[in-house]
Amino acid sequence: MASGHANRAQNVLGLTRMASDVLADARTGKNGRHALAGLFRQSVFGRLAGYEDVNDAERLRHDPAMRWIVGGKAAQGCAASPSQMGRFETQWLGADKNLSALADLSGQWIDRVHGRRPPRGIVLDMDSSVSPTHGEQENSVWNGHLERCALRPGNVHSADGWESMLKPVIVRYQGKVLRIYFRADAAFAMPGVYECLEAERIKYAIRLPANQVLQDRIGYLLTRPVGRPPNNVRRYYANFTYQAGTWTKPRRVVAKVEWHPGELYPRVGFIVTNMSRPAERVVAFYNKRGTCEQWIKEGKGAIKWTRLSCRTFAANAVRLQLHALAYNLGNFLRTLATPEPIKDWSLTSLKEKLIKIGAKIVSHGRYVVFQMAEVAIQRQMFQEILRLIAELRPQPPPAPA
Repeated sequence: MASGHANRAQNVLGLTRMASDVLADARTGKNGRHALAGLFRQSVFGRLAGYEDVNDAERLRHDPAMRWIVGGKAAQGCAASPSQMGRFETQWLGADKNLSALADLSGQWIDRVHGRRPPRGIVLDMDSSVSPTHGEQENSVWNGHLERCALRPGNVHSADGWESMLKPVIVRYQGKVLRIYFRADAAFAMPGVYECLEAERIKYAIRLPANQVLQDRIGYLLTRPVGRPPNNVRRYYANFTYQAGTWTKPRRVVAKVEWHPGELYPRVGFIVTNMSRPAERVVAFYNKRGTCEQWIKEGKGAIKWTRLSCRTFAANAVRLQLHALAYNLGNFLRTLATPEPIKDWSLTSLKEKLIKIGAKIVSHGRYVVFQMAEVAIQRQMFQEILRLIAELRPQPPPAPA
């Protein structure tokens, strides 16, 4: 396995140093074989390379690339064993203080990346995703929410705990970007969410569950058109003001009605929004939520963040955060340090062609050479990746005049 590019990128950005600054070392002895930062790197980089189980450490501990990633004594010996990684992930990181620090770490990493390339605006997509568990585990099944993610029992509402997820993200971005937008599905169509976003002056588009009152407001669009239907989809839009019984004030609702060939009834959707743009553009903005759902699907496939196989809820919550950090690290590599020819590669392609690849190891007295084949990535491409990573280094301050 060769994970050198991702490791070099995180070193330039100081990402694992941030982790070691906020995570508390629960070991009481003075003979810890591996530093906390090294164990953290083994957890995250192993997941990025597709080794999501603690048992994979039995092989990874001997992998030359992983040994250098862990650093310290591991470089000349072995990385952490399965039992060491098990204690690190389930006991040390499972402590309340460390689990809270892990939950904040993805946002801190993203802030560090934005410090290199500041965004003008931010779109926050909030979604829930099912992570099925196996065997007799606590609180099975659960939903997971990723700028920030959390693991929750499956017997609660999909939007349960939305404040603890959303508000810290809003606080981080307020005053740093010109515009913040928010999108979410009908699970988050709640007065508290609207009021929070309005108080922070955030523009939002949230799917609204249909009811008879909403249907009546667009009744004139629900009558089947007369005549032979065309072979294309016919779309109609409507705007109106609506106030549900639990709302403190009326809000704008946008409706979309689609008549599809061969279907007897139209497809109808409602969106509550505080945007002033035309109804068609509000719908187009909301529909880009599909991209968020694809990212979640990619994380499940490439990083396998649904592999939550520990028996305790706290241990699985740690695993989810580590999967999220691995996913973000892979995305940083993809967005910041990949040349144009491979800019559109999926995370799975990057993992299989750039991160999880074989190499011949040549050891010398003072250094180790990793000789990699050019089957997937040519030499010039590797050099360009290294150049892009080097550009991420902060520029030294100008010398005094």
